[in-house]
Amino acid sequence: MSSSAADNAPRRSRAPLAITAAIIAGLVILFFIFAGLYTDVLWFDQLGFLNVLTTQWIAGSVLFLIGFVAMAVPVWVSIQLAYRLRPVYAKLNSQLDRYQQVIEPLRRLAMYGIPALLGLFAGVAAATRWQTVLMWLNRTETGRVDPQFGFDISFYLMDLPFYQAVLAFASAVVLISALVTVATSYLYGSIRVSGREVLISKAARVQIAVTAGVYLLLQAVSIWFDQYSTLTNQGSLITGAGYTDVNATIPGRAILAGIAAVVALLFILTAIIGRWRLPVIGTALLIVSSLLIGSLYPWVVERFQVEPNAKALEAEYIERNIDLTRDAYDVADIEEIPYNAKTTAEPGALRADAATTANIRILDPALVSDSFRQLEQFRQYYQFPDNLNVDRYMIDGVSQDTVVAVRDLNIDGLNTGNTWVNSKTVYTHGYGVVAAYGNQRSVDGQPVFLESGIPTSGALGDFEPRIYFGETSPEYSIVGAEEGANPIELDYPSGAEGAGQTYTTFSGDGGPKLDNAFKKLIYALKFQSEQIFLASSVNDQSEILYDRDPVTRVQKVAPYLTLDSDAYPSVVDGRVKWIIDGYTTSANYPYSTPVSLSEAIADTQTPPQPYALDSINYMRNSVKATVDAYSGEVTLYAWDDKEPLLQTWQKIFPSTLKPMSEMSGDLMSHVRYPADLFKVQRAILGQYHVTDPGSFYSKDDAWISPNDPDSPATNPTLQPPYYLTMQVPGSDKPSFSLYTTFQPEATGESSRNVLYGYLAVDADAGAEDGVRADGYGKLRLLNLPKDGTVPGPGQVQNVFNADPTVSTELNLLRQGSSTVLNGNLLTLPVGGGLLYVQPVYVKSTGETSYPLLQKVLVAFGDQIAFEDTLDGALDVLFGGDSGATAGDTAVPDDATTNNGAAPTDPATGGTDVPTGSTGDAATDAQLKSLLAVAKTALADKATALAAGNFADYGTADAKLSETIASMLALLGE
Repeated sequence: MSSSAADNAPRRSRAPLAITAAIIAGLVILFFIFAGLYTDVLWFDQLGFLNVLTTQWIAGSVLFLIGFVAMAVPVWVSIQLAYRLRPVYAKLNSQLDRYQQVIEPLRRLAMYGIPALLGLFAGVAAATRWQTVLMWLNRTETGRVDPQFGFDISFYLMDLPFYQAVLAFASAVVLISALVTVATSYLYGSIRVSGREVLISKAARVQIAVTAGVYLLLQAVSIWFDQYSTLTNQGSLITGAGYTDVNATIPGRAILAGIAAVVALLFILTAIIGRWRLPVIGTALLIVSSLLIGSLYPWVVERFQVEPNAKALEAEYIERNIDLTRDAYDVADIEEIPYNAKTTAEPGALRADAATTANIRILDPALVSDSFRQLEQFRQYYQFPDNLNVDRYMIDGVSQDTVVAVRDLNIDGLNTGNTWVNSKTVYTHGYGVVAAYGNQRSVDGQPVFLESGIPTSGALGDFEPRIYFGETSPEYSIVGAEEGANPIELDYPSGAEGAGQTYTTFSGDGGPKLDNAFKKLIYALKFQSEQIFLASSVNDQSEILYDRDPVTRVQKVAPYLTLDSDAYPSVVDGRVKWIIDGYTTSANYPYSTPVSLSEAIADTQTPPQPYALDSINYMRNSVKATVDAYSGEVTLYAWDDKEPLLQTWQKIFPSTLKPMSEMSGDLMSHVRYPADLFKVQRAILGQYHVTDPGSFYSKDDAWISPNDPDSPATNPTLQPPYYLTMQVPGSDKPSFSLYTTFQPEATGESSRNVLYGYLAVDADAGAEDGVRADGYGKLRLLNLPKDGTVPGPGQVQNVFNADPTVSTELNLLRQGSSTVLNGNLLTLPVGGGLLYVQPVYVKSTGETSYPLLQKVLVAFGDQIAFEDTLDGALDVLFGGDSGATAGDTAVPDDATTNNGAAPTDPATGGTDVPTGSTGDAATDAQLKSLLAVAKTALADKATALAAGNFADYGTADAKLSETIASMLALLGE
């Protein structure tokens, strides 16, 4: 046998093996893809939102096919025509001849492969636009027309994006078809270059001319639609069509669209008569016209007509921008109230604001997380978030602002015990809600809990405490067991010295069932864990819980919503439920100024998002969503069923939203006006509180939100809005509210940290089944005097820091390696002016230390007070009698709940001993402070004795005796 035959034999034997390996690899890849798709079906089906998934799949698949065919077929036809109509005896140069020899063996593959590859890319691109297409097919009118063209605003929200997408896609198809036509014609001799002459065959001429004509027709339509885009274009002064746009740009585009259509007809004519002169001249005319009409003429109008008279000529269009921007962000109905704020604190000034004063929150949810951890975490596998939430509950018939958090699971806390069995089948859930009074503190500065302990107890009554779905829940857990089996899920620790454990078995419907080997296999592939398939603890009754973060769950079942950055837990109808606000947004509202959502909501508590592409110019809180912390059930409520975008999505995904009428009164009492929407509105109102076009143009009354006075000077962040129960001027009674302040917009030496505005919104939705309170969402803007007499947060903080008495006391608190932490600086419109309240915390060094509320700073105008309690500080501030009492009037001895039961410690089975009577970190911090005072008093005695000043000696001696008495009292002696 020849050597060549011997060489070919192994090659032939290897070929089937290679084909078989490729087929097996392809099947494995397809099975992995199938596993991912099938698990999605199981997840959505278990939640009851399978139609959301299938609608997306069907829409995406249909659009993929349309995009594939719309690109692949024209490109294939163009190549085929150019090839089949090529000259049979064309004279080719040597270079083209070599190209043909190289390409010819691959010609058939290229003729089908190139269109298929381009079609694949086009199909994927088309499939991503499923939302645009479905919104156009199910569009809903808004009932309001734009002021320029008279179209319903839904045209800009839903129609125009679709038309522009179709035109862009069609233009790309025609342009690519033209390019492959020219390339194929040149390669096969239909187009030849002979010196300076370009020779084109008749067939190529017809094909190229028709393609060019179609392309220019598309451009004519596109230019025509560009008229309408001017209403959403952002200019140097306003967003929307200004004087130049209305009088030059829009007419110019209409003219250019007509010219482009005429030139397109000239190309069609060329396909018939064979002369290129007319379309070439027409194309040159189109280019020159676009420069003259599209660019030069608008520039001339702007430069020589508008700029010298801008304030007068732009007034009409500025007014349009103001009206539609305020409408787009739902601030058109804001109530503006002149508020001539007093700056002098007079005795009894708070008498008319007694209800507000009693509810002033002195507990800072951004600082007391460490206190919650040390007092209520109990085990290393539990945790609390860094920023806690503010909610309100009815306690003994009175609405009480509370700081709340769930005791969520922290698998990383298991350390070496973080095995698959422990992390996936034993430690499956967090446990309990911890809630503290917002307006109270214990004698040593701890939070006063109204719900605490394990098992949980307190004022919130009986509810399901287990947190299977939380913000830090594990990636997945496998729960459930066969009837009669011993429970293996750790419920909570109990027993003396923590030796005992209580176990439970999940009994809800929280995830897909693993009731057969196939499901176990696909989930083993999904999570890359063979234990799911092999573990004996995974039985036919097991469920797998995943995608457990509340925001993630809502986003998956409602992909059309923009979700609030903060999901918060509430005890509702005997369950712990996460409440999430959902927004319908758009970037296409005419004449509305856009904002970057991530930048608008960024502040001290919400960090900015890098590279965020989330510019919007329309926003509505149209959906309230809940996620059951035990079962993971997602419920969407149509909060604003008249909102046109939501109505459109309800047509696309029917039966996925429930009406607001199905919301229980208990749930209504916990939903609130969302902070992210409020932040966007305050960003807009900084400029758009001005409704006079002339003043708006001059920017003589522009505002900004002040920086957080406690943020770093090198990287200042905005002060966040705060939830408080208060009575805002203009309202009939106190209500749960959200507020922010404004100061004049200026930088450098011209900046002034004084208040010009105070914005508050009624955040209380009421407590009646399915009925929203009349006042909910009412925005009130207090306009303060412009003479700059009311200090802003930064100025007040500087006064606090510079005051000699305050500084001395804070220095004493800092002794003994303690740290002083300033809490949130609250601003309340009470007493005819603005009252500032800031809690001051002390935190000692050590791993187990936590902040203790020791002092309260208050200010009114340029007067301040600094006392142990808010009630005492207010009395000092207002001449000995504020006229009202604060919530910390009677400071409890410890952090007991409202019913007198101290938080239970499962490690001991007993109760927490009051910190003031032990030698823990809190008491140590106070003792160190008192020792420092005693040391100073001793030094003062010695100095006075040496100088013979017996008056100062007596004062120092009295101070020493007082301090020693305080120390003995602290030690319980």
